[in-house]
Amino acid sequence: MGIALTRAAQWTTASSGTGKLEITPINESLLKEIARFVEQFSARHPQEAKHVFKQPLQWATSLEACDFKTEYDISGPTVKSQETDIDGHPMLQLTPPSISVRSLSQLSKLVELAQEKRLKEVRACLEANRDPVAKMLGPSFATVEGEDSSVLRLLEKVREGDLAKETETQVRLLILLQQLDTHLLSNSLKQISQEVRLSPAAVKNDVELLKSFCCDGEKRVLKAVQYTSDYEFANGCRTPPWRQVHGEICYLVIQTWDTQPLYVTCSTAGVFLNGGIRPEAEENAFDRTSEVYKDLVTLLKSMSPHFAVNIHKQDFAFQEEPSSTQKIQHMESVDAEEQGQPQRSYDHQEKNVHEKARQQPVQNKLGGKKKLEPSLKWKNLGLASPYEYVIIPPHIFNVFEICAKLPQGTVRDFSESSSESEEDEEQPERRTESNTDLPSEYWQIQKLVKYLKGGNQTATVIALCSMRDFNLAQETCQLAIRDVGGLEVLINLLDTEEIKCKIGSLKILKEISRNGQIRRAIADLGGLQTMVRILDSPDKNLKCLAAETIANVAKFRRARRTVRQHGGIKRLVELLDCVPDSAALTEEQETDVEVARCGALALWSCSKSTRNKEAIRRAGGIPLLARLLKSPHENMLIPVVGTLQECASERSYRIAIQTEGMVEDLVKNLSRDNHELQMHCASAIFKCAEDQRTRDLVRQYGGLQPLVSLLGQADNKQLLAATTGAIWKCSISVENVAKFQEHKALDTLVGLLTDQPEEVLVNVVGALGEGAQTPANSAIIRECGGIQPLVNLLTGTNQALLVNVTKAVGACATEPENMTIIDRLDGVRLLWSLLKNPNPDVQASAAWAICPCIENAKDAGEMVRSFVGGLELIVNLLESTNKEVLASVCAAIAKIAKDEENLAVITDHGVVALLAKLTNTTDDTLRRHLAEAIARCCLWGSNRVSFGEAGAVAPLVRYLKSKDSSVHQATAQALFQLSKDPNNCITMHENRVVKLLLGMMGSTDEVLQEASAGCVANIRRLALANEKAQCG
Repeated sequence: MGIALTRAAQWTTASSGTGKLEITPINESLLKEIARFVEQFSARHPQEAKHVFKQPLQWATSLEACDFKTEYDISGPTVKSQETDIDGHPMLQLTPPSISVRSLSQLSKLVELAQEKRLKEVRACLEANRDPVAKMLGPSFATVEGEDSSVLRLLEKVREGDLAKETETQVRLLILLQQLDTHLLSNSLKQISQEVRLSPAAVKNDVELLKSFCCDGEKRVLKAVQYTSDYEFANGCRTPPWRQVHGEICYLVIQTWDTQPLYVTCSTAGVFLNGGIRPEAEENAFDRTSEVYKDLVTLLKSMSPHFAVNIHKQDFAFQEEPSSTQKIQHMESVDAEEQGQPQRSYDHQEKNVHEKARQQPVQNKLGGKKKLEPSLKWKNLGLASPYEYVIIPPHIFNVFEICAKLPQGTVRDFSESSSESEEDEEQPERRTESNTDLPSEYWQIQKLVKYLKGGNQTATVIALCSMRDFNLAQETCQLAIRDVGGLEVLINLLDTEEIKCKIGSLKILKEISRNGQIRRAIADLGGLQTMVRILDSPDKNLKCLAAETIANVAKFRRARRTVRQHGGIKRLVELLDCVPDSAALTEEQETDVEVARCGALALWSCSKSTRNKEAIRRAGGIPLLARLLKSPHENMLIPVVGTLQECASERSYRIAIQTEGMVEDLVKNLSRDNHELQMHCASAIFKCAEDQRTRDLVRQYGGLQPLVSLLGQADNKQLLAATTGAIWKCSISVENVAKFQEHKALDTLVGLLTDQPEEVLVNVVGALGEGAQTPANSAIIRECGGIQPLVNLLTGTNQALLVNVTKAVGACATEPENMTIIDRLDGVRLLWSLLKNPNPDVQASAAWAICPCIENAKDAGEMVRSFVGGLELIVNLLESTNKEVLASVCAAIAKIAKDEENLAVITDHGVVALLAKLTNTTDDTLRRHLAEAIARCCLWGSNRVSFGEAGAVAPLVRYLKSKDSSVHQATAQALFQLSKDPNNCITMHENRVVKLLLGMMGSTDEVLQEASAGCVANIRRLALANEKAQCG
């Protein structure tokens, strides 16, 4: 801990004993880790926690006497612990505002008592005790630079036999503290490595840009931006050398129109306000006085509202760079619809002739300024004029700020497909640095493109044929066509009347469109619109080639949207209309089948978009896909099933797959010897088996056994993920679970719990969780050694996996033998720790799993009490807004409250008021478990009176009108316990509970009968006593 505070923690400049910890993310992370370590230390290491410090840790605290509970003697504002050292000194003593602590045991309790103030207390303690290890173990253990021989000295003492027991404790404590140091330093290193670092060049560019905004008039943004030093070192910094070692680059004075002058420090870690550094600044002026921002613009937006508003109103002009530089900075901005794609910038030297030729049209040397022509992508959107474009640093203005300056409606057009999913990752733009690196094919292809541009029909066809002789799968050849303008020529050829030219062009485009950069270029040049029109051609070869090329290009959102908006979906669906049932086909029929296959390929690519799925359905694609699914040709089946499994995420398609009889065909194709086809079929079943009817159909058509057989393909992870997913969803039906176990599915699934990717583990654990609902299967999982790997998965971070694994562990815990293993592996503690997870699904699943653990543990009450802060944690979850979390927590509290001591503790934590606050719910699941928890909590002290005072009785009476019989039973038990208080009986009577209870006394449920009768009896006794008192 001492080394971490010295090396990793960030202190203010006055660090010679009076410095403070800065408010930074790294320090925040360090404080949280130290607080967590101290809070858990007493429970994990009880012997070391009792070690008495050589000197007490003392600091100014914000805690008061009222914050302390039992185990402390409180006298006015003074607090002393009942625990003392051998000299009679209290291990903790509070004399406001000072507090002293003499052991980690007391420090652990203090952190727990501090609750939301705990980070503040840890900060104050560390600032007052810069080397806490020296105070804990003595001056010889003080933090030193270089070699530390303190552990060796301790071992010498142990060997000599002097104070061996105490020394062993010191060794263990020192090792634990050194482990904490290593952990803190590792975390800090990770956090530091993730931070974005600024460079002097980047800061200089930002400053120059901001200086260009300094003006008067309507477009004013800033008054002035000035450096505090005019001298620039060779490394680009303007700060003194003794400040450069802290990563500081320069100091600025920025005058805005609506604030006082801002004194800014630019450093490699970011920019921030300082204490007012001027040329004559004092030493303490270097201290940071604000948060750290990623760049100057972000800081100014935060500090100056005027700047934030007016920065968007600027008309930026591109300023010509010095003629001595032939370096051009390029930036490719991303469409607003294509979120998640990083902006890409690159520099390259103008080294070869063809690149210079392409750049010349962009330059306009008249007037000494450069104007940039908009790209073809912008021209297609109608943005070619009257706007002038400027290349600006990508970290200054993001795409949304640029969109703010476009004409109305443009941004809407960009985001029109925002609901579509899966934006493919494209390869970053790469530029060839030297002509000598290019193979001969590059130049030969460029010559052929020239013939394409200037030759007649015969020359064009010959050039196209010659171009196809090259290896067009090679990236060099693909980019050669693009770099010399060949894409434009090939796309223009699609508009000619010559079939041969069209076919040759499409064959080339089909091959090169496998490259991500080429795909985008084709879309930018309007090639998709032309290919969609070709789908109406009477020539079937043209249709096939156009559809295949569309399949390659439509790998990203904008392309898929373009296909839909230009009527491509309807045309592609029409291509599916053929008769592929027969294995022996005529030549004409074979051509029709190939057209349908290409159409299915294109629809498969397009179906990754939600709106395209709906367009396919409206165009009548479902019955045509159902007919093609019966094809005996595997090359046809793969795109058809691929399209269906993509569309199966929509409920309308899942219903259609049931009603059109496609489940039988999917099951049949599981047995084909084609892994890709099997994977898509299993994936379709995975998505469709959410519905009960589909699960039954899969079983009826014999699909469960092939799925179990596919579990043997453990090397094919994609197939394994799809198969395990299908098994998981099919296992929701109990009948399917029995069938699976006939084929020993659980034994195989347990073997897949280790050394598998997370997408497989999520499905495997989900299937085991469903299977373990049956006690016999739960025992099989134990016998196969599945309990330990399941418990080990509780330490993961994948949220979907945590939901499934908690459910599986909870299902296994219903068996006492399984529960013994889970308890031995510390599984209940891990489940309890997941209640802190921010994901409500994980919280709810963990709480449900805790219920059977408590019910089947040998000493459940003691086990629950051993979790430090566990009861308070679960009570606080009653403040959640998620109904599933509330229901599961209420169920867990009903189990916890069976132990009298635990019931007393949760009562002290305010469980009564929190439960009473939930009684107005209309959710039957929550009602049932809430009533059970209230019934249990009534058994302690005056809780039943408190429930009445909190207004919980009247809402409970309304629960008896629910249609859920389990709600009736739990409610009757709660009312019976509450009726033991006279005031509650009066409230029940006023809400006409007697009539409802009389009807339930005739129920066949004995528990409900008894509880209802008991409640009525209590009400009647009170009425009789009242009559007797009035008569007497």
